[in-house]
Amino acid sequence: MKASLVQICDMVTVARYLNLTMVVPELDKQSFWADPSDFGDIFDVDHFIYSLRDEVKVIRELPHKFNGKVPLSMQPVSWSSEKYYLRQILPLVRKHKVIRFSRTDSRLANNGLPLKLQKLRCHVNYNALRFTPSIEALGNKMISSLRKTGSFVVLHLRYEMDMLAFSGCTHGCSGQETAELTRMRYAYPWWKEKEIDSEKKRLEGLCPLTPGETTLVLKALGFPRDTRIYIASGEIYGGEKRLAALKAEFPNIVRKEMLLSEDELHLFQKHSTQMAALDYLVSVASDVFIPSNDGNMAKVVEGHRRHVYF
Repeated sequence: MKASLVQICDMVTVARYLNLTMVVPELDKQSFWADPSDFGDIFDVDHFIYSLRDEVKVIRELPHKFNGKVPLSMQPVSWSSEKYYLRQILPLVRKHKVIRFSRTDSRLANNGLPLKLQKLRCHVNYNALRFTPSIEALGNKMISSLRKTGSFVVLHLRYEMDMLAFSGCTHGCSGQETAELTRMRYAYPWWKEKEIDSEKKRLEGLCPLTPGETTLVLKALGFPRDTRIYIASGEIYGGEKRLAALKAEFPNIVRKEMLLSEDELHLFQKHSTQMAALDYLVSVASDVFIPSNDGNMAKVVEGHRRHVYF
């Protein structure tokens, strides 16, 4: 979900720069999580369209006049400047009328863009992309529940199976677990890096902290034993045994399953992106946010917290 936020911001910015009409984005349904959620299942489509009305024309679907026309499908070059889109992409739009970007991850440079485009990115991320009313309501319920006992810390514990397989970071894993993670990495052809030296990568600071290492960090930072800690994550690889050290030192651990009813959780089963949206809302509202990995979630949440009030 966090990567999708960034990609949507980039593509709205490209559409504005080229003065193009944008169709409501499609979300990836082929990734590891295989989440069937559509854009409208996660984000408020009406708000998205209305809030961008002075910047980009956004439509829900292609006009009927394009029915039967196969759009040009392509992948823009990674980390491209706005000039690339002006010189390479705009002529293709004029020729084909409709273009579908099959990949939108990191397709626009982070730096060196005109200030007005950077401001638009922020407007999309922090204003236009609002979650659906049902997700917002449930997220607010979770935040209120956590607030009843005072302040709380959100720990974004990025220690799910896909992260470990993709990164090749297997420190602390058994031989069987390492083999399982390696098989998974080779099973996804779009994960380009296959042969990874886990220990070398860890020594270079490129691996997420393990739950055990995170426990040491929390203790070193001086958090008291009774600190209320909400864990924002998917299923932790290795299950409860991997969380044993953390729970032993900080027993006041909270997960979303403890804050929501079975009926509420059932609505989100097999919808990991919507689950991540709940974690996002709680993370932004927390008194302290601590990520165990400097990934998309950390960057987007930290930016949002600065934008709002921190």
